[in-house]
Amino acid sequence: MKPLRLAWRQFRRDLGSGDIRILLAALVLAVTAVCSVGFVTDRAERALALEANRLLGGDAVLRADAPIVGALREAASAPGLRAAETVGFPSMVRAGEALRLGELRALGEGFPLRGQFVLRDAAGREAPAPGVPAPGTVWLSRAGADTLGARIGDRIGVGLREFELAALVVQEPDAALDYFNTAPRLFLALADLESTGLVQPGSRITYRLAVAGTPAAVERFTTSVGDKLDRGQRLETAAEARPEIRRALDRADRFLGLAALVSVVLAAVAVAMAARRHGARHLQGAAVMRSLGASQRDLVLVHGGELLLAGLLGCLFGLSIAFGLQWAVGVWLAEALKLDLPGAGWRPVLEGFAVGLTVLLAFGLPPVLALRRVPALRVLRSDLDPTEPSAWLVLAAGLAGLSALLWWKAGSAVLGTAMLAGIAITLTVLALLAWGLILLVRSLRRRLRGAWRYGLANVGRRAGASIAQVSALGLGLMALLLLGFVRTDLLERWRQALPEDAPNRFIVNVQPDQVQPLRSFVARRGLAEPTLFPMIRARLIELNGRPASGSDYPEGSRARRMAEREFNLSAAEALRSDNEVVAGRFWQGRPAGPELSVEEDFARDLGWRLGDEVAFDIAGARFAARITSLRKVDWESFQPNFFVLASPGALDGFSGSHITAVKVPAGDTRFTAELVAAFPNLSVVDVDVVLDQIRGTVDQVSTVVEAVFAFALLAGLLVLMAAVSASQDERLLEGGVMRVLGGRRRQLRLAQASEFAALGLIAGLVAAIAASLLAGVVARRVFDLPWTPDPAMIATGAGAGLVAALLAGLYATRRVVDAPPSVTLRELQG
Repeated sequence: MKPLRLAWRQFRRDLGSGDIRILLAALVLAVTAVCSVGFVTDRAERALALEANRLLGGDAVLRADAPIVGALREAASAPGLRAAETVGFPSMVRAGEALRLGELRALGEGFPLRGQFVLRDAAGREAPAPGVPAPGTVWLSRAGADTLGARIGDRIGVGLREFELAALVVQEPDAALDYFNTAPRLFLALADLESTGLVQPGSRITYRLAVAGTPAAVERFTTSVGDKLDRGQRLETAAEARPEIRRALDRADRFLGLAALVSVVLAAVAVAMAARRHGARHLQGAAVMRSLGASQRDLVLVHGGELLLAGLLGCLFGLSIAFGLQWAVGVWLAEALKLDLPGAGWRPVLEGFAVGLTVLLAFGLPPVLALRRVPALRVLRSDLDPTEPSAWLVLAAGLAGLSALLWWKAGSAVLGTAMLAGIAITLTVLALLAWGLILLVRSLRRRLRGAWRYGLANVGRRAGASIAQVSALGLGLMALLLLGFVRTDLLERWRQALPEDAPNRFIVNVQPDQVQPLRSFVARRGLAEPTLFPMIRARLIELNGRPASGSDYPEGSRARRMAEREFNLSAAEALRSDNEVVAGRFWQGRPAGPELSVEEDFARDLGWRLGDEVAFDIAGARFAARITSLRKVDWESFQPNFFVLASPGALDGFSGSHITAVKVPAGDTRFTAELVAAFPNLSVVDVDVVLDQIRGTVDQVSTVVEAVFAFALLAGLLVLMAAVSASQDERLLEGGVMRVLGGRRRQLRLAQASEFAALGLIAGLVAAIAASLLAGVVARRVFDLPWTPDPAMIATGAGAGLVAALLAGLYATRRVVDAPPSVTLRELQG
């Protein structure tokens, strides 16, 4: 126990004298960075997941073509869950003389469990719905009211009943899941459904049971019902949302993982530099202990125990600070997102301790192990450096553990691999360039004069320290610049994804003889000429000559659902800008035989490959064609897109309709009514509600990204400061000697500025180039975003590295010119 008591006494002494403060501060900042980003990321991810679930009306939804009873109903009644039922089916809706096919939805008490209906009353006021429609009343979608020419207070006929139109629906929870609801949507209370007389044998009714509750309860529910689903039943989660929303949430999750990853890298940089200084400061003391008879075991226990105490204390302090910071940021974020953030979980705590202790073990223990080899003669000769082979083994093991942590924090094999490769290559290049700079400075030193000569000479005189500092500074800057580059492109991409001129009305069921009259109608309204796409309903029957159906795919899988439903086939002569061929070759003109181009994810789910022949049943007729290309589709363009495209002329002779999309100015409430009056068979889909929901979700995600980026940047700058400050003892010592010999403050500052400028310039330039290249890999492979190298950003990054190194270095060595030389020398030599 004596060595451990000595470790405690040494820790208290070093803490009081300041010898361990740099290491402790670096560790505290490292844990603070990792934990705070982890706390905010964890809370934001769970909040966005809950927000995404409002698009379902619950955390999970069971959909069936028959009443949901038995084991499935019992599973929805498990502890920790709430359930609400809805029933939907098509039916004729009357408003005065107008009669249209509508989509009825009967809402059970408590629906929606997530999200809310937003209603507009007769005075034009909008407010959240207090519950489901009152008995004897209905709500109607805005597009449905325009189509029927109905106003609030009118009588709406549904089956055997008439209801009062009480409000218009401005926003509904699950509108974004299926905006091709090509009919007016009418909502009534489930208790009123039976009185309409519409529920009859053979009715095309869809039963939905929404559940919500604690994450653990919902996970148990989804797991338990997955094996109990029969034909006609399926389970929906937020993963089934529109591609636009799903991609926004996926990208946000990956960015948050990248921010946490950057925090780990910066933590490692800071602790490594601080541990190096800590070990160097204890060489003399270890030599004295050896001369007084201390064994190697005693030295390891004393210094290792001190390191462990520093690690535990640093982790606790860092965790406490991070918890307070994330609470403050959480309050602001909840207000900015307009939603309740879940409380902080335990995972960031474990991550913070794991990262803090791992980086301390990897970079702090090797110098401690080296201390046991300190010769007693070092008391007299400071040029004797200890060597410890086992320290390299500990360093290798620590680096392996750190790599595993980086991989774990990445949450993506591609992101983890790219980050590790980027770190290794960047460190190698930085070390080589730093060595080249040292050789260059040594060769030019005689040609320099004054303070510049002295400052640059320091770079060459301390070769090992200069290489370490350039590598640490460059790696830290690379991590911060990578985060900044990706964040800039990510937010810019989201802003471009939903342009203001995105179509907000989809027009469906346009017959071939109505194509030109529809174009003329749109032109008279002063709108842009629409592009009409043929759309033919088909069902999959064969793949490469063998029968194919939904039963070929696993029960409940997305592939099975897609194979069982009808396909929307279309034809195109040329590829639009929101489609990109990723495999094969898109046709030019009219090919000799029918060809197909398939969306890449759709083809992968169904197991289709280039060269496969796919056959469909179209109204009793067989249509077969070969897949000649795979496409990547930008679903965020909000233009009509199709999973399967046929070559020109391939679908000639098959009956079908057309679909188009137009942009109607805000406030134009007559467009839909006048269009339906002129073309009664058309269905007009108002997607303003969908666009509003998606824009709201993207805005919320962008706010989270901005908050986490700012938080990670602040923490990273603090950690970077600790890394730079941790390697200044030699400069302070030399500066003190120069002050004693008559050096002026201006000379010292110029010497320091020249040294830090040289180190910062090379570190910043390499960091900017590495960050740009790595950002390109991450953008394309992880975030699925286009990437174009920007020389201006590289130049900005290099300049930022120069300025950061210069300011941080001058700040860290300010004591050289501010403190009396005697004080500086006594502290460093005592």
